[in-house]
Amino acid sequence: MISAGDFRNGLTVEIEGVVYQVVEFQHVKPGKGAAFVRTKLRNVVDGGVVEKTFRPTEKFPQAHIDKKEMQYLYKDDMYHFMDNESYEQIDLTEEAVGETMKFVKENDNVKVLSYKGNIFSIEPPMFAELEVTETEPGVKGDTATNVTKPATVETGAQVAVPLFVNQGDRIQIDTRTGEYLKRL
Repeated sequence: MISAGDFRNGLTVEIEGVVYQVVEFQHVKPGKGAAFVRTKLRNVVDGGVVEKTFRPTEKFPQAHIDKKEMQYLYKDDMYHFMDNESYEQIDLTEEAVGETMKFVKENDNVKVLSYKGNIFSIEPPMFAELEVTETEPGVKGDTATNVTKPATVETGAQVAVPLFVNQGDRIQIDTRTGEYLKRL
């Protein structure tokens, strides 16, 4: 059990049967009345963020999130993953995976997050190096500002890239934001 007074960013706790991760916390000591802890909590299953306040003495069980490194194999009607240690394969639906796989190629390693054996999320690598499969050529002279154009990468995802990026170039993308970082 962990008390609300000991909350830290990134800590996972179970509150009323729901697992939350502490995104932000603030200890408040008003001039009048008792101190309290104001928090922003992210539901680890559906990603929703809620704001709650607690007395510093309130206690909650700490939730242990299991992160397992797995290899993404392929997609047909399901997403198929393989455990790197036991070679056991699991299949996940598109609803379970969500948007997290749009920058992940076959044979890339991802982290599979689970709580009490129930998989709730996939964590892709922070950066992906992908080839641009389709983009329009840049217009010469249109470089006065940071102008971008749409590009399709080898996984099928759309990314906004600078005008100098051409079809066949390899680029690095931040998978958390979907932003172009650099040409390789």
